[in-house]
Parts: sequence; C-alpha cells; structure tokens
Amino acid sequence: MKKFRRLTVAQALIQFLQRQDVERDGRRQRFFAGCLGIFGHGCIAGVGQALRQYPDFRYIHTKNEQASVHIATAFAKVSCRLRAFACVSSIGPGATNMITGAATATINRLPVLLLPGDMFARRNVGPVLQQLEHPSSQDVSVNDCFKPVSKYWDRINRPDQLMNALPEAMRVLTSQVETGAVTLALPQDVQTEAFDYPAELFEDRVWRIPRPAPERELVGRAVEMVRKSRKPFLIAGGGVLYSEAHDALAKFVARTGIPVGETQAGKGSLRFDHPQNLGAVGVTGTFAANRVAAESDLIIGVGTRYSDFTTASKTAFQSPGVRFININIAEFDAFKHSGLPVVADARTAVEALMKALKGWRVSRTYARLVEQLNRDWDQEVTRLTCTPTGMPVSQAEVIGTVNEFTRPRDIVLCAAGSLPGDLHRLWRTRNPKGYHLEYGYSCMGYEVAGGVGAKLAAPERDIYVMVGDGSWLMMSSELATAVQEGIKVTVVLLNNHGYQSIGGLSRAIGSGAFGTEHRLRNAKSGFLDGANAPIDFVSNASSLGAHVIAATDIKSLKAALAEARQQPKSAVIVMETDPNKRAPGYGAWWDVPVAEVSTMPAVKAARKEFERAVKRERHFL
Repeated sequence: MKKFRRLTVAQALIQFLQRQDVERDGRRQRFFAGCLGIFGHGCIAGVGQALRQYPDFRYIHTKNEQASVHIATAFAKVSCRLRAFACVSSIGPGATNMITGAATATINRLPVLLLPGDMFARRNVGPVLQQLEHPSSQDVSVNDCFKPVSKYWDRINRPDQLMNALPEAMRVLTSQVETGAVTLALPQDVQTEAFDYPAELFEDRVWRIPRPAPERELVGRAVEMVRKSRKPFLIAGGGVLYSEAHDALAKFVARTGIPVGETQAGKGSLRFDHPQNLGAVGVTGTFAANRVAAESDLIIGVGTRYSDFTTASKTAFQSPGVRFININIAEFDAFKHSGLPVVADARTAVEALMKALKGWRVSRTYARLVEQLNRDWDQEVTRLTCTPTGMPVSQAEVIGTVNEFTRPRDIVLCAAGSLPGDLHRLWRTRNPKGYHLEYGYSCMGYEVAGGVGAKLAAPERDIYVMVGDGSWLMMSSELATAVQEGIKVTVVLLNNHGYQSIGGLSRAIGSGAFGTEHRLRNAKSGFLDGANAPIDFVSNASSLGAHVIAATDIKSLKAALAEARQQPKSAVIVMETDPNKRAPGYGAWWDVPVAEVSTMPAVKAARKEFERAVKRERHFL
C-alpha cells in the first residue's frame, strides 16, 4: 500500500531539500547546506515554522535579504557549484530585496534557491500588507520581477504543485549549463496548507554532475588549428575552476608551452609563478598577457564567456587572421566569436586535447618570449607593491602586504570598485580557490556577505575581504551575522573617500569625477566638492561587534594583520589609501561612450579619443 506523509507545503519543502545529494567523480555530498534569510508575516508561519520544526536544516538569520543571496552565491562559488543555500524572505520588500542578489547569482551562473513569500492564493483577503495591486490582473505580484533574473521560476498556488516544481528546480540548480537563481514563489496561505505527500518524495536523491566529453572530430579540428598556429594563447575562465581542471591545465600548457591569460573568474587556474602564466588579460590585464593577446593568431578560450573586460571591448585580439577554439560546457558561449565550438567539460576537453597534441610544442622563440614576459611581469608586481609611495599609502602597497601575509590556502575576496582591477593584476595566487572575485555583476555590497559565504564553504581557510569605503557603506550588515554565528572573516577596509574607480572613469570621459567622492556640499560652489565627509569607519565597524584595528602605514598594517589573525572573531582593519596612486592600465581599452556634443573642453577631447579608439573594435564573423 502506498505510503503518504501529511505535511504543510513548507514542511514538505524543507524535508525534500534535506535529502538532495550531488555526485561528481564518485564523490557524493549533500547539496543544500541550509537556509538563509529574514522572517516576516509572509513566511514566518510557513517556512519559518518548518525550519523551527526541522532544526537539522541549518537556519542562519541574516540582516539583509540581498546579502542573504550574496552569502549563498559566494558559498556556491567556493563549492564549485556542488553545494548551495536556500534563501527565504517575506512578501513585498523582503522579496524584492533579493532581486539584485538573484541577478548576481544568475549572471555568475551560480546556484541559489530563492523562496520569497507571495500574495494569498485564495485572494479573498487581498490586498494584504506589502502586496502590489495590479489593475489588469490578479495573478501578478512583485515576485514576477524575479522572472528575468531567474533560470527557473514558479509560483506554488496549490500544495500538490510542489511535487512537480521541486524536481524541476533541482534539475536547473544542478545543471552546469543552466544553473543560476531558481525562484519558487510561495503564497503565504499555501505555505501553511497540509497535503498528503507520497513518501517517496522524501527519499534520498542523487543528482549526478556529468563530465561531457568533446566530440572526437572537433578535437581533431582543434588539434589541426593548434598545430598550424604560430602564437597560440589560452584564456582560462571560471569554467576551469568550476570543473576542477587546474591540474590538467597546468600539465597541458607546461607540455605545449602555450601561454595563459586569466579572466577575473579564472584567476587561480595556474599558480602565479607557473612559467606559462602571463596573468590577468583584458581591461584589467597585465602588459604581458595583453601583448600576447594582441599578437596571437589563435585564441583557445576555456570556460570563458568573453566578457567585454576580457576582450577589452573586442579590441584585445588584433592579429588579422585570429581564430578561436572555444571549450565550454555551455553551447551559448562555445559559439562566440565564430570559434570552433568544443562543447564539453573543461577538464575532460583539456585532457583530450593534451593527449592528441602529444609531442607538439610552440616554437623556441615564442616559448622564450613567454617565459621572459612572465618574469618581467613578476618584477613589475614587485615594483608596484613593494615601493614606498609616501602617505597615504597606495592601494597596490596594501595589496602586496596582505598578499605577503596570507597563506597559500587563504582566500582573498572582492567585488567592485578600483580594487578588482588592481587585485586582478597584482595578486599572486597560489591556490585554485585563493582568489574570489564577483565580477560578472561586480555588485557593490557583495564583499562582506560574500566573505561569510566563502567561510561557510571553506571553514578550514582564512578569508580576507578587501573592500572599499563605497561598497562598505552600501552593505556591511552581514558582519553582525558573522559575529552572531561565530564565523570569522578578516575585512581590510580601504578608505579612499568615494567611488574612485568610477571617479577615474569620469575623469577619462571629461566629467572630472563629478558625484563620485564622499565630500561635503560646498556652500560657495553649490557642488559636492568640499572637505572629505567625516565618516568614522572604526566606530561604524565596532558597532557591528567586530574587533577593529586602525592602520596608518605599512608597518602598522602588518601588525594589524597579525593581531587580526589571533582574534577568535571577525576583525576589521581600517586604512586610508591615496586615490591618486593607481596601478597603470597597460594599454587595454574599455568602451564607455562619451557625449557626442558638449560645451566642456575636457569632454570634447575625450570624445575625439573615443572616436579614435572605437575604430579598433572588431567583428569576428
């Protein structure tokens, strides 16, 4: 006789999530680590009650719903997309707070499950508090806003619909191609309704993560293209790390001599001192990688989606006959730039290519050039990070000091501002997971929350969150969650008095950093060009419960890092940096259109430069 369990929708949901496993390469583990979020009237009696009833499914009380999703996103990234968190919110503003987080997860192709409360399915009590009324339909709520930023979306209007929605949600969450934010909108009345669910719904399930192999014919064509090339160049993207292909990649490029440039998501694919590693490529790239990219006649993209920063807005590859081999598990990315589409798991494809190219190497001349550029760039990093620049110190000096202090298995984490560019170029990565940048969405406010998620995923590693004052002011609240949960992260808060990355861009387009600095209103000019705003970041961080240290120079920064390491709880190091001391750009260009007409001379000059530079953009047909 068939067995049933009478449960509420919320109880059935949590019971199902507790029994989902993933398996890759024979390693099996639980997929969901628990639930993050904030309770409100739209979820407290449903999902909230279920979480209280089933304490084995860990609940973490966050302080901002967007931050909940950032924590989950960072957790999934460090876990190579093999584990995830669910995020719960109430109806209304709690739900819509998660939309930015959903976009961040989906753009970075990282699995998170969103469970926003929703309007009453039975409708007779509508509109409830925080419910949007739409005059043309009674089947629209603010949760419909999740549709464009979700890889799967559903609204559970009846208890029995849950049985169909959950397997579909898991299919997407565990897909290496389609993963991202999955949204199950849960009407608050339906969450509490009971139903007789078949017992087999709650049996342990294993979702196997496959490693699709490349087609033999495509491997053959790729080998032919490599053998005919004179200056091949490999771009390592995030897919290298998600597929754990770093060891295979290191062997492949060592045997062939092919140089490598790393995207933000792919940094760490090789150790910084691997002879074929030329470092960051693109807008935030090194002179070594960008020079080789410009001259290369064959680009081998592995696990990259070729963002505008990677391609320098389609100006990075200037060889007239440049061709592309695109190794990617996603067909969408494999076909970009009219490249040879090798749709496959990155590790499997690199291993197949290595086997097929056995005995082949680049020319001695090219190999010597690559190894010399590797050494030259390492010397440039030393120059930028170790040369005293006076007071306030440069951001590069801080990065070098933190890099030298940290251990190989530690993780540096960042997302937005001027730090990502300098970190991409200057951080010497010594471990595949040692560099964590959210640069698909470059979401300000991700940093502290992301640090919590990274630590949850890798409790054995120390997490160093590097964040500018602009991002800190947007969202630092999850530091309180870290203290509450006993999660230790070390935050290095750099105060350069505003949004200096955009400030630099504003100067470049002739607008003089307008509206990008934290300054007081000037009564004489009427603009925000007065003295620096008197923001006390030490007191601000202290109020959240962290151990806070103020540093003023490199000597005190080293002492602060040592003190923070000894602390049992999260620590924040506050330090001022000079916004005018910046790492060079090394010639790469980013397409930011400049006003075509203006009365401002600086804008006119910037427009002329833009019109010259944009002519270098290419179509790869």
